[in-house]
Amino acid sequence: MAETMKAILPGRYPQLVYGDLPRPVPKPGQLLVRVRAAGINRADLVQAAGHYPPPPGESAVLGLEVAGEVVVIGDDVADFAIGDAVFGLVPGGAYAEYCVLDAALAIRKPEVLSWAEAASLPEVWMTVWLNLVELGELQAGQRLLVHAGASGIGAAAIQLGKRLGAVVFATVGSFEKAAWCTALGADRVINYREQDFVLEVKAAGGADLILETVGGDYLGRDQQCLNRDGRLIVIGLLRGTSAELNLGLLLVKRQRVLGSALRSQSLAVKTRLAQALAAHIVPAVVKGALRPSLDRVFAARDVQAAHDYVAQNRNRGKVVLAFD
Repeated sequence: MAETMKAILPGRYPQLVYGDLPRPVPKPGQLLVRVRAAGINRADLVQAAGHYPPPPGESAVLGLEVAGEVVVIGDDVADFAIGDAVFGLVPGGAYAEYCVLDAALAIRKPEVLSWAEAASLPEVWMTVWLNLVELGELQAGQRLLVHAGASGIGAAAIQLGKRLGAVVFATVGSFEKAAWCTALGADRVINYREQDFVLEVKAAGGADLILETVGGDYLGRDQQCLNRDGRLIVIGLLRGTSAELNLGLLLVKRQRVLGSALRSQSLAVKTRLAQALAAHIVPAVVKGALRPSLDRVFAARDVQAAHDYVAQNRNRGKVVLAFD
């Protein structure tokens, strides 16, 4: 292997820089992976804009999801061999020819999954498991509202919500996305351009859990359709960082508002979520009970077009970069 590699870094927003960097060296407990595919997330776009720096000491290269072959094994790793096909969550560095992956977060890629499908799984499914199962405590028969239902997170949340036995509402911005979310299993899809989601959700019995990916003024409206003892989990800020809440309603209905982020979680938490992904999600995907919801695959050299595609909300599900 060469001592350098091609990698994608944030440039002057919105431009991305495709250049040469030193090849990373795995530390104890890590694997070096030859990247075959990397998932694109909204967090990548925010980082490229200069608003979401990587955790201290982590790679400045973009990318939180990786799939590829193990080429170097760090010390204290016993469960993997050179050539193993793996995928997993990384704190950064996936938009490159080589990327380090904590062995505790590495999941063996089933042969039936393509590289792109594998790379589309870690961030979204670990996020929805954390927020629907662990923090949201979603139970069968409860009502779940998912905003941005046609996003990667939205598609995973709709499917996991249905798998947990919930009634699932989703908001989208077009007829095509509404049909797509219905096909994923959503019980009621609301086009926010034509309908008031508060009125629609309240008329259908309200929501017990809301996965809030939009932020801003949506929070006050979420409160209005949240049932007693309802949980509102904020994971995105597309409409801004400021919101007005009705504290009286919060108290009377015993509502809970939680903020949640995956990237800043400890390795122990991420390991638990990776184990849940491997044990519960991947087998269901292999059997066809859950869908990877892969929208488009762009060549790595077309990363700017891929980011533009996501920024314009054109995607239905996940967008992935493919590396030669």
